[in-house]
Amino acid sequence: MTAAEVLVEKLADWGVEIIFGLPGDGINGIMEALRVRQDKIRFIQVRHEETAAFMACAYAKFTGKLGVCLATSGPGGIHLLNGLYDAKLDHQPVLAITGLQFHDLIGTHTQQDVALDKLFMDVAEYNERIMGPTHVENVIDLACRTAISYRKVAHVTFPVDFQEMEVKKQQRSKRNVPHHTSEVEAPLPPLPPSSLLHRAAEILNSGKRTVILAGQGALGATSELEQIAELMGAPVVKALLGRAVLPDDSPYTTGTVGLLGTRPSQEAMEGCDTILIVGSAFPYIEFMPKPDQARGVQIDIDPQQVGLRFPVEVGLIGDSRATLQALIPLLSRKEDRSFLTTAQDGMKDWWELMEKRGTRTDTPMKPQVVSWELGKRLQGDAIVSCDSGTIATWWARQVKVQKGQMHTLSGNLASMAAGLPYAMAAQLAYPERQCIAFVGDGGFSMLMADFVTAVKYKLPIKVVVIKNNTLGQIKWEQMVFLGNPEFAVDLHPIDFAAVAHACGGVGFTVEDPAECGSTIESFLASPGPAILQAVVDPLEPPLPAKITAEQAVKFTESLVRGEPDRAKIVRTAIGDRVKEMI
Repeated sequence: MTAAEVLVEKLADWGVEIIFGLPGDGINGIMEALRVRQDKIRFIQVRHEETAAFMACAYAKFTGKLGVCLATSGPGGIHLLNGLYDAKLDHQPVLAITGLQFHDLIGTHTQQDVALDKLFMDVAEYNERIMGPTHVENVIDLACRTAISYRKVAHVTFPVDFQEMEVKKQQRSKRNVPHHTSEVEAPLPPLPPSSLLHRAAEILNSGKRTVILAGQGALGATSELEQIAELMGAPVVKALLGRAVLPDDSPYTTGTVGLLGTRPSQEAMEGCDTILIVGSAFPYIEFMPKPDQARGVQIDIDPQQVGLRFPVEVGLIGDSRATLQALIPLLSRKEDRSFLTTAQDGMKDWWELMEKRGTRTDTPMKPQVVSWELGKRLQGDAIVSCDSGTIATWWARQVKVQKGQMHTLSGNLASMAAGLPYAMAAQLAYPERQCIAFVGDGGFSMLMADFVTAVKYKLPIKVVVIKNNTLGQIKWEQMVFLGNPEFAVDLHPIDFAAVAHACGGVGFTVEDPAECGSTIESFLASPGPAILQAVVDPLEPPLPAKITAEQAVKFTESLVRGEPDRAKIVRTAIGDRVKEMI
């Protein structure tokens, strides 16, 4: 058996069923091992290694399993980094395997002589170079265990000549006993100690205005979150990665928080005296309660996250669902429901406003119309992958999460281009479910060649491209946060429907809000992979739910200093607010 065959066999032993990657001469031995073991592991060929890494991250997010990506030496490995940082920052178990030059030419300026193990030092929790054929078994076991147990990135780089070498007994060092490692997972303890649970309950029981912040670590704890919210009369505020922890029609949630969040979520944070953080590393500290405003309890599987954004008094290390189940019997029901009732009244007003913005009939078509119409037509078990930029605002506010759906995006890295790879990974993991990529024209164009990957593997994903021909998030940040006129944010138009046809898929276009709903229905009903380009108003601002005086001043400064579209922007901004008041 060759060293590469040992690698593939070990991955299969760890339950790996799919690998995303692009062949290259630096991994020829691995590719041959995969070719003869197609009954064990499926190889998905992409057009860009960044896509492979994003797909590995998304596969881990959607399934909870180990995501694996493969790239050749030099530039192939380098291309993986963005998707791997996505996995690192969102705490996903991903293994990256890369090729390396001939072992006795490394460091001699040979072709593609990039020390990938050194390059990956920051992104990977476990990072190792294969030193010979008998080294593979030990390293792969440790790499997989580290990635799965700690929910982090592992990287193994493999010199190309070692890949094709036969594994022989005489190659072993005397201390390397054959098969002394195993593919046994080592999960962290599911529950914190009883004493800490009681301390946490004391804090939560003493609070009068409690808010719950739930992130992706709370996915799968929907029932428990609602039970605690009912007991404490507490609104549940959702981080973006935790959008699916509660459906948006739950009476306990105020939706997302932060720049893309809702007004009731922000007001709940501002008015609370106690906070329970469940499975969230929400990074925007400015939207958290002030340190001297509230007491705090945090539940997380990773001790590093505890007290990182807010000075909590008790950290409960364990599985979110199991910990909440242990905490519920210790909590007393609050008779005063006013804090929750205020949040619920606020959400009623908020959804009325979102519907008003999502049903506008004026042209150019508003992006909120597309997201609103899409959200109404999603299947109950749909998987929605969003991209980064203004697109995330419309997804977070207008696309209502239903019970049974999955929703996610590139969270802490907030990378553009992730939406398409995420949707393809979701479709591979769940062939029978509706998988949607909700993307902007800027992010989609970065990796849109990989739409042909969906065509190649007959993945019936549906890609909604919000086309405004601008880098919208950057445009409005330049204006609202810096007070500068927009610069270098305009994009040359692309006919994305034509791109779909060129790749062998189906393309749709919609510009008229009156036709948006019916076009989306036809688009979603079309067989196979399809793209819908929705041409929208580039001047529609993705403003925060509550605009500060400083932001208003900066916005005015940008207009005064020479914003090229200032007249149109003023008309749009004022016109929108007037329409909402009528």
